[in-house]
Amino acid sequence: MFNKQKTHNNMAKNNETESPTVNLIGNHTFIKGDVKLDGDIRIDGTLIGSVNSKGKVVVGITGNIEGEIICKNADISGNIKAKVTVSELLSLKSTAKLTGDVTTNKLSIEPGAKFSGSCNMNDPEQKDDNFLNKNRHFIKNDILKQNDTIIKKNEIPKIKELIK
Repeated sequence: MFNKQKTHNNMAKNNETESPTVNLIGNHTFIKGDVKLDGDIRIDGTLIGSVNSKGKVVVGITGNIEGEIICKNADISGNIKAKVTVSELLSLKSTAKLTGDVTTNKLSIEPGAKFSGSCNMNDPEQKDDNFLNKNRHFIKNDILKQNDTIIKKNEIPKIKELIK
């Protein structure tokens, strides 16, 4: 009598694709300890300890971290008293207050942000040169060895040039 169309259950299809994980430490939440994760995290509460992320760390205006931050990228709007290591881009927003030592590849500081401490800017290309400069005394018989790292013979002219 009525023309019914058969509908398919799409729930299984929705579970097939995985979305990146975003973790949240909400406002008025206090955590004492270390947080280690593969995804991104947003912190609007307080963390006393360390956060180690393979993704992005976002600290909101109400967020506080005391300890250490290690991540790929970071956007800071809150208060940080920590050693901060960011492999790509560290962004300090206008409301950010950062006290501590920073190591990053790129740094962006908006007007109004407060930063007190030291900053070491790393260029991935310079990393090898710094390693070679610090380890000149290991050069022997056209091979540089340290911590199971071997520099190939075709790189020896560059090493010898650095030693001069």
